[in-house]
Amino acid sequence: MPSPLLTHPCTGPRVQGLDIYAIAEVDLQNYAGLLIPAHADQRFLATLMPKLERFLQAGGTLVICGHIAYPFLPELTPFVPLTVRSLEHYQVWRVKEHPIFDRVDTADLTFRKSVAGFYGRGHNPPPPSAVVLHRLGSPDGAPVDYFYRRSGGGRVLVHSGNDLWMYVTDDTSANRIAPQLLDWIESVDPS
Repeated sequence: MPSPLLTHPCTGPRVQGLDIYAIAEVDLQNYAGLLIPAHADQRFLATLMPKLERFLQAGGTLVICGHIAYPFLPELTPFVPLTVRSLEHYQVWRVKEHPIFDRVDTADLTFRKSVAGFYGRGHNPPPPSAVVLHRLGSPDGAPVDYFYRRSGGGRVLVHSGNDLWMYVTDDTSANRIAPQLLDWIESVDPS
């Protein structure tokens, strides 16, 4: 079944779906960004590390969702699950404004269909240069969303949960994430 990102009227015309294994043969310089879903084959992506690094060196944007198990960039480290599981620990706290999350209520991230925990259940530890956008549990909690720049101008956004674009069909403010994510990828804004 195709991702709602590919079929939704506000995002579908702006994206192209690729089989993850096709990345080995595709010229990535033809793309402004790559969206890596939560259930991607990270072992395979690790074999493409030099290609992904060249893409970033050329100014591309990489959006990574999910739990890092097999790092496919040198600065990525494995996922760390939350050690305490209570409703409060799943609460999403915005610690830095960013255009991707403009006018997105953190309550709509904390709860999806009245259930907490969809957004994140831990974190992929950020590299030292990362700017943390959201944390779980408290303003000092687990860094669930962050971005950083690579040399050459490339940008990496890491979301330590389900695909950010899964919200595109929601009837909450979270449905703003996918189109705003695409706007950010297409922008020349350094943030």
